[in-house]
Amino acid sequence: MKLTIFQCGSLKSKKHLFTMGKDVGVDFTVPVPFFLIEHPRGLILYDTGNALEVAQDKVKHWGAGVVGAYDPLMTEDDFVVRQLAWAGIAAERITHVILSHLHLDHAGGVGHFPKARYIVQKEEMRYAYVPDFFQKGAYIRADFDKPDLDWVLLNGPQDPRGDLFGDGRVVILPTPGHTPGHQSLLVDLPNHGRFLLTGDGAYTEEILDEDLLPGLVQNPSQAIDSINLMRHLRDQGVKVITGHDPTAFARLRRYPEFYD
Repeated sequence: MKLTIFQCGSLKSKKHLFTMGKDVGVDFTVPVPFFLIEHPRGLILYDTGNALEVAQDKVKHWGAGVVGAYDPLMTEDDFVVRQLAWAGIAAERITHVILSHLHLDHAGGVGHFPKARYIVQKEEMRYAYVPDFFQKGAYIRADFDKPDLDWVLLNGPQDPRGDLFGDGRVVILPTPGHTPGHQSLLVDLPNHGRFLLTGDGAYTEEILDEDLLPGLVQNPSQAIDSINLMRHLRDQGVKVITGHDPTAFARLRRYPEFYD
């Protein structure tokens, strides 16, 4: 098994949009990661970064309001399919795409992997079509409104399909709060041990170290429960990779390096 970390450009934003109430107005540029997990039974993506259209006309694809808050810095070469091709992975080889949630900087590559199963929580899919007003701009329907794909809709923590191959090596953990159907991914590697990919359940390590909420949450109480789960796993020795922390991200091995 192998875990490889990629970056699909960055978002130029403000700190308080990631750490609620802290560092208001401070400039903050964050990475947009996606992850490749190579397992003997398949090639898995966790998230897919920004859409190719963002590099071509970001205002047209995301809208001026969203770009004003989270300005994407991306070229066409940053797109997930192109980066995987440089790594020798053709899009047709991807067998599973696990989406932390369906926000615009996580689901931009949906549909570009023709032989993959797309795995998302059923509650996330429902909410993506009818979000609360304060989350509406974060869902770009053109990215995920693709009913002909092989969708797998999971039903929360009791769904046995969350253990992807039934061997405990790639396990989906529902971590709602940021969105109703947010999910993180626990990866158990032979040599480097267990990693938790948090998606947007925890934007930065500060959120794990302090009593902070992510800057955008749908349900604060659920977000706190999910953060406490991440803290518990970290206390158990799991290496937690937060979603948009520029300082923590710089310390990680990234393509062409990897964890095995």
